Amino acid sequence: MTKLKLFLYASAALLPAVAHAQSDEDQIVVVASGVEQEAETTGRSITVLDRAAIETRQTVSLSDLLATTPGITATRNGGPGGVTAVRIRGAEDAQTLVLIDGVRANDPSAPAGAFDFGNLLTGSIQRVEILRGPNSVIWGSQALGGVVNLVTQAPVDGVAARANAEYGYAEQVSANAAIAAGNDTLQGALTGGYFRTDGVSQAAVGTEADGYRQYNASGRLRYEFAPGFGVDLRGYYANSRLELDGFAPPTYSFGDTDEYSTAQELYGYAGLFADIGPVANRIAFTIADINRDGYNSTSDTAPAYLYRGRSERYEYRGDAKLVDQLRVTFGAERENLRFYDGFVTNRADITSFYGQAIVTPVEQVTLTAGIRNDDHSRFGAHTSWGANLAVKPFETTLLRASYGEGFKAPTLYQLFSDYGTESLDPETAKSWEVGVEQSALNGAAKLGVTWFHRDTRNQIDFFSCPAAQVTNPASICFNRPFGTYANIARTRAEGVEVELALKPVEAFTVTANYTYTDAENRSAGYEGNQLARRPQDTASLSADYRLPFGLSLGGTVTIVGDSFNDQGNFTRLDGFALGSIRAEMPIGDRFAVYGRVENVTDEKYQVVSGYGTYGRAAYAGVRIRLN
Repeated sequence: MTKLKLFLYASAALLPAVAHAQSDEDQIVVVASGVEQEAETTGRSITVLDRAAIETRQTVSLSDLLATTPGITATRNGGPGGVTAVRIRGAEDAQTLVLIDGVRANDPSAPAGAFDFGNLLTGSIQRVEILRGPNSVIWGSQALGGVVNLVTQAPVDGVAARANAEYGYAEQVSANAAIAAGNDTLQGALTGGYFRTDGVSQAAVGTEADGYRQYNASGRLRYEFAPGFGVDLRGYYANSRLELDGFAPPTYSFGDTDEYSTAQELYGYAGLFADIGPVANRIAFTIADINRDGYNSTSDTAPAYLYRGRSERYEYRGDAKLVDQLRVTFGAERENLRFYDGFVTNRADITSFYGQAIVTPVEQVTLTAGIRNDDHSRFGAHTSWGANLAVKPFETTLLRASYGEGFKAPTLYQLFSDYGTESLDPETAKSWEVGVEQSALNGAAKLGVTWFHRDTRNQIDFFSCPAAQVTNPASICFNRPFGTYANIARTRAEGVEVELALKPVEAFTVTANYTYTDAENRSAGYEGNQLARRPQDTASLSADYRLPFGLSLGGTVTIVGDSFNDQGNFTRLDGFALGSIRAEMPIGDRFAVYGRVENVTDEKYQVVSGYGTYGRAAYAGVRIRLN
């Protein structure tokens, strides 16, 4: 991996700096500032993946696609459906804020509030925007590492429909359908999906496969009852069941068991919009409701444990385009959080106000700056601010720079569970980045280089209580022999991202990226250790070619360097390289057949110590599109 790093660093130094590998000059993004904005006018690092990318890669689990993008690493406990963590630029997975159609999807009942990407499949997704780096000005709590903004099938004018079904390794079956229709006044979209697999043993030493099943659906409706005035409704639902391995007696070692878990997720949005003069106004109510149950055996009718997380959010946002050179966004939010563990319901509230200005003094320069105040019912007020600059001195050159702050409120579990501490302070982060992007050969070649740095303070971690503190009434460890949560960690992450895109002819596309991340634990007792499951080196290369008679051929290679499974850096996870190949053949204008082979070299690897992973696996399917 060291040779790979040195080679790519040298390449970055020798090549002229060029543009974001996966962004077009006129691409519109929302995740940077909360409102629609041209990607080249923001100084933040953003990657956009659309439906075409999902279908070209034939990706079923979104985390598998995210792992091929710059700055992103993903780990999964076992096969499909296993708990999946997505980390951005070396941050904790719980520091990644996830939005589904504008709804905050992170689970208030999860120990650290992380969103589980294991239950997020691609069937309903039309677009993904990934913001790398803190941005609490717009998105508030949890946006320390970055933001993943997901958009499901959007309404359209006219009628459009698509469907696909596939079958493959481990009796895996995946089927999805979507339809969208509308006119100038009323537009709607619906999706539905089903997925099941026999999977592999979660425990690497196990012999019994652990299966996974999910039903999911999404819907969107937009009605404009007068020009610029209307209502917007959105909803997403997923019902999942995952077989688990555990620590059964008499050995209590990780291995085959009959345990399983279920999850029901509901995300909803109801909003009104009104354009009054130069100000676009929006008021909305959103809800995220996550129910998780765990069972000790397939014969059990009642769960052994359960968690209920609920987030209700009331928000107003204004977007004022006062003059060509000035745009101002502002808003207020109220979030009510609830966590029920089967015995007690705990609550917390956050009230927020923010403002942001987007200034374009001349056409080639855009400066964005904003400030936000969040008042938490348990730990008080916190103020964040951020700024970024985009400068385009030449038509083919773009310079970016940004400073961002992030904060993450303690979760209800960290505050009120048996291991909780009500006096916790929020985690905070400060991040800097600078980048250069350049295009060449009339846009046929693009390359970008970005340096980033982030310091995180007051990071909340689980603290093993010394015996002396357990008996001390003045200690947070009093009467807690099994430990508690505390603000004990400081971390630093810095590195370089390199992105390259080539399209020498219309039928041939190559994208590549490399990220070097030095994610260091700077807390007492662990100074200098690498953060757990954060490889320093990651790289990905994808190529696709369409032959004159329609057949498309492609492949992806993803390389992940060595890492450690634990904060003490005692258990090493060896690096690995995974290759996949794919093909798709159209049959007429509406149908296509496709197939892929994943892990073509049958690589043996682990991303979480002790958990199983897939070997070589093949899949085939059919796709239909009507529009």
